[in-house]
Amino acid sequence: MNVAKSGYRVFSANSSAACTELAKKITERLGVELGKSVVFQESNRETRVDVKESVRGQTIFIIQTIPRDVNTAIMELLVMAYALKTSCAKNIIGVIPYFPYSKQCKMRKRGSIVCKLLASMLAKAGLTHIITMDLHQKEIQGFFSFPVDNLRASPFLIQYIQEEIPDYRNAIIVAKSPAAAKRAQSYAERLRLGLAVIHGEAQCSESDMADGRHSPPCVRNTTGHTGLELPFKYLDSSCQSTHGAPIIMMAKEKPPITVVGDVGGRIAIIVDDIIDDVGDFVAAAEILKERGAYKIYIMATHGLLSADAPRLIEESAIDEVVVTNTVPHEVQKLQCPKIKTVDVSMILAEAIRRIHNGESMAYLFRNITVDD
Repeated sequence: MNVAKSGYRVFSANSSAACTELAKKITERLGVELGKSVVFQESNRETRVDVKESVRGQTIFIIQTIPRDVNTAIMELLVMAYALKTSCAKNIIGVIPYFPYSKQCKMRKRGSIVCKLLASMLAKAGLTHIITMDLHQKEIQGFFSFPVDNLRASPFLIQYIQEEIPDYRNAIIVAKSPAAAKRAQSYAERLRLGLAVIHGEAQCSESDMADGRHSPPCVRNTTGHTGLELPFKYLDSSCQSTHGAPIIMMAKEKPPITVVGDVGGRIAIIVDDIIDDVGDFVAAAEILKERGAYKIYIMATHGLLSADAPRLIEESAIDEVVVTNTVPHEVQKLQCPKIKTVDVSMILAEAIRRIHNGESMAYLFRNITVDD
């Protein structure tokens, strides 16, 4: 396809060569060339972008994969978008397969909803539309003042299960927490497999810091009835009741880890949207092994695999970790042969083509459930 006659351009905003691999696969499927631009870091770590061709009146797609250096990737995207905006591009559409800061989409004590801040920054920089994949929470789409197409990777992962896992009919889909049960149920229904849920928490959990379970409770030293609790409206700042008597505030208790569902003699397939710190997955794999599962697979859309994740996976009871190429992880694959990759460039390329041609996106969401 002649790029000049296609009516749109596709650019990559990454300065790292490893991060441009997905952009190259997408442009190959579209039959267009990657736009000419230079993205680099100055000696003082400032980001500079030079667009090397005219984009006036064009629809521009910016493909930005997010490496470990998340903040640099965000600045590259913002600077690129603003450069195209000031160059009179007609529409600027961001293709961000993994949307960063998506876990920070809820208020935590005196923190902030960083995901909302990033959405506002992208709009201010000039983006008019976003294509992403498997947002951590679907409600994140409401943070944006422009359209968001949240694609799904589940059809590709389900195809991998059917084609690459021997005897997958003897498998069971596992949710590593009750919060992931709806996603796991969606997989189980389409594969016509059973469902198991891991319930409870380990003794040390990241969520403890977020929900205040490490805060010391107010304890009354006097003897008496220990089960009485009053509503918070009857308390002052010193944990005293409004009648002057101190009361007890009981600390939250963690339920023990249990598996709801029979995994004995089965292949356990844990599904989730992000695999980053693999501690929870390793702990879940150990529990499933104890309950009799003879093979354990992890299926996730975004393989961030930070820190010592490859080593921990290699030393764990996990047999295979399957992720998509929304995030570059070639280095991690060299460190751990258990990590496998599923290519999702086809659906991203088709989304670009349909948006440019004004076609419906419904075809890309066929056989997708609400809870997926």
